[in-house]
Amino acid sequence: MGGGGGMSWARAFFESGWARRVSALWGGLGVALGAFGAHAWRPVLAQRPEGMETWRTAVLYHLVHAVVLVWLAGQGGRGNRVAWGFFLAGAVGFSGSLYLLSGLGWRALGPVTPLGGVALLAGWGLLAWRSVGPKAGG
Repeated sequence: MGGGGGMSWARAFFESGWARRVSALWGGLGVALGAFGAHAWRPVLAQRPEGMETWRTAVLYHLVHAVVLVWLAGQGGRGNRVAWGFFLAGAVGFSGSLYLLSGLGWRALGPVTPLGGVALLAGWGLLAWRSVGPKAGG
């Protein structure tokens, strides 16, 4: 990837500011979904056992990891870019499946939730293993 001395697409994505934009949009979506669940979809969520509790868990993990994404987007280094990818994939898989499970009752997505959780754990593990400073991982 990115042979010939050129910049990799991932590095270009971060250095151009797109990672920060995506991270900020992900955070804004979390706020919107939190409000949506608390107000407009409250009657729908109340019809399912633990519907509101599951929705709140999805929002919590969504927003916590949005903050991490924004912070990582401002860091340099390959290791931080890889961690950012794990966090985004994990948050989409974990929170996204919980939103659909609690809001629409899509039980088939149940197995996606732990896969998203594993991706989140991989992101945290990578941060623990590698430095998070600007030279983390190259």
